[in-house]
Amino acid sequence: MPEGHTLRRLATALDDAFAGSDPRVSSPQGRFADGAALLDGLRLLHADSVGKQLFVEFGRERYLHVHLGLIGKFSVVPYAGALPPPVGQVRLRISSDSAVADLRGPTLCAVRTPEEVAAVIARLGPDPLHPQSDPERAWTRLHRSGRSIAELLMDQSVLAGVGNLYRCEVLFRHRVDPFRAGRQIRRPTWDAIWTDLVRLLAVGVITGRIVTDEDELLDLEERAARTGAASISDPTYAVYKRAGQACHVCGSRIHTKVVAGRNLFWCGRCQRRR
Repeated sequence: MPEGHTLRRLATALDDAFAGSDPRVSSPQGRFADGAALLDGLRLLHADSVGKQLFVEFGRERYLHVHLGLIGKFSVVPYAGALPPPVGQVRLRISSDSAVADLRGPTLCAVRTPEEVAAVIARLGPDPLHPQSDPERAWTRLHRSGRSIAELLMDQSVLAGVGNLYRCEVLFRHRVDPFRAGRQIRRPTWDAIWTDLVRLLAVGVITGRIVTDEDELLDLEERAARTGAASISDPTYAVYKRAGQACHVCGSRIHTKVVAGRNLFWCGRCQRRR
């Protein structure tokens, strides 16, 4: 499932392509025909994301709300000449004379009012990509919970935008036992995790990839500071999808177990921190 940095990049791409214009909105597949008709020809004002939720604001106080889920894809591409025909099951198409955005396979695609958007956002935890987010809200829920930290990091009502890959890697980076209850996590540990997620997701927005190896992070951050852009083709992961392989740090085998519906990966020797 796309994590928070992917939705932020998508929001930026939609803004760059359509903000300030009156694009055509349609549903080639037909399943979103009524919703598309409500948005067609309206001014597209701004696209934004909160966690894994995408909100596109149109005129007349109408919002497009999208959740990609496990298989959803939303491509934004420029074109010249004739508008390219839709390929596959396109739920939603936004198009102008120079760009087209096609949405396929989302879990959710709906038109919302401002009040409905506010209600959705109110149910979400703080998003590390939003500077105004308050990590205290997540801490309040986390340190009162008997659920494991691995479960809590995936709960979007606790923390918005973090998915399985970030979960596995950030817990390893801070040597935290993923099965420790939230109420057993010390405040300095949570503060360090939050600060790290702010950094990691920001790098994800720049590169379009989840980067968690410290040497790779430092290199990317240096290049981004120097040139304004950075990329990486094949990030290195400490534990993610490395079940049965040797830990890079201690040499013991990486474990895996389904936690909160996804395969958790961790090192039992390195991750003993309470």
